[in-house]
Amino acid sequence: MRSRLPDFRLETYFSRWEFVARYNLAGSDAETLTIGELLELGGDRDAFDALRLGYVETWGTPELREAIAATYERCTPDDVLVFAGAEEAIYWSVQLLAGPGDHAIVVVPGYQSTETVLLEGGADVTAVPLDPADGWRLDLDAVRAALRPTTTLVAVNFPNNPTGALPDRATWQGLVELCAEAGARLLSDEVYRGLEFDAPLPQAADLSDTALSVGVMSKAYGLPGLRVGWIACRDHAVLEALERHKHYTSICNAGPSEHLATVALHARERILARNRGIVSANLLLVDAFFAKHGDLFEWRRPDGGCMAFPRYRGADGVEAWCRRAVEAAGVILLPASLYESRTGPVPADRFRIGLGRRDPAPALQALDALLTV
Repeated sequence: MRSRLPDFRLETYFSRWEFVARYNLAGSDAETLTIGELLELGGDRDAFDALRLGYVETWGTPELREAIAATYERCTPDDVLVFAGAEEAIYWSVQLLAGPGDHAIVVVPGYQSTETVLLEGGADVTAVPLDPADGWRLDLDAVRAALRPTTTLVAVNFPNNPTGALPDRATWQGLVELCAEAGARLLSDEVYRGLEFDAPLPQAADLSDTALSVGVMSKAYGLPGLRVGWIACRDHAVLEALERHKHYTSICNAGPSEHLATVALHARERILARNRGIVSANLLLVDAFFAKHGDLFEWRRPDGGCMAFPRYRGADGVEAWCRRAVEAAGVILLPASLYESRTGPVPADRFRIGLGRRDPAPALQALDALLTV
């Protein structure tokens, strides 16, 4: 019998609603740019027009890898492998790093594909829950207790999707050291780095010569249409193995996308500052909405990223609330069921709200009208 991956619940939900609902208030990416706006930040239009539409290097163009490496403290272009988005990077990494007979640790709530691909690949998986009562903080003692002699991988995502949580510097450093002591590889999904409200954490690939840092143009940069992601790792044997796996999927990225990603990375500080400004402005609107409806919601601002995971207190339950929001008000929110884990508990009364897109006011007004009927 051929093995089949189960439905990717979040993506299935978006496939149903993303392009038909009037408002998307659940997006996980920052406000995007047009090609013209991006090139105005420093790109050469003539160079873009002159691009040949042939294959590019499987590893990524030298210019792109150099631009990515410049966002790290210790990584060089040789420490970077480019992928078709972060999903391809995660898909191959977890299969390479944990298989039958191996044990892996993941945090929940989190991105479904990390846990699902591990389980379907035959690994034993333990979840470490982020506790909402403690601000969704990572419990380092819980990670330590979950470790086994067969643990080969610890996979985390900070700022976290969907909670926006971020560990403090001491906890983060402690996690890196704990993985090193246990001989477990740290896979750090850092796709929201740059949207923190305080100083960002050091990247895992800078702190450890075995850790893998996952990055992408889709989330903090708001450029998902480029489909450009990467892994930075100073262990070249791992990168070489991943590059050979990539031959079976994308082979290489689109040349125009890699060119535009390079332009964006050169304008990194301006793009990220713009997107942090959008999130900050949106938070004021969302604060006011939840304050007005405090009897129905429990609201906590995220530590970073462009989303949050508030609690719904209504008697009808969060699944019914999200269904009513999209069907009656045309507003997409993501219910907790889309983040259910097969290995650990996720609070069933939560929903994801996006904070990165411009002008959420009409969507919030539609929800307000729904609640005040």
